[in-house]
Amino acid sequence: MADTKSSTLSRRERQIMDVIYARGAATAAEVEAALPDAPTYSAVRALLRILEEKGHLRHTMDGPRYVFAPVVPRNSARESALRGVVRTFFDGSPAGAVAALLDMSGDKLTPQDLDEISALLKRARKEGR
Repeated sequence: MADTKSSTLSRRERQIMDVIYARGAATAAEVEAALPDAPTYSAVRALLRILEEKGHLRHTMDGPRYVFAPVVPRNSARESALRGVVRTFFDGSPAGAVAALLDMSGDKLTPQDLDEISALLKRARKEGR
């Protein structure tokens, strides 16, 4: 799955993946139109080809156009990326990652956010995770 793919993406490659995940699938022209400070159409096509070679995208034909879609569902990609962040920056400690997220959030957490987090923790305890 995603762990076996070349997971190192450049900033621009991440932007392209974000566009494609948001749309579900996209042509090079659609990706170009959605990118901030978009590179040339040729550069977008080259980046799409690289992402396909890395195993992140696949394409189908729609007439003369290539339509690119993610190989891995967004949830799987998100989980794989998060596992890597926890392993790399928090010595594999989910508690350390959660503590950092809570510290970063500061006063941005609403009472509803805190209730939701509390419910998730209770469910994890109940399920023995």
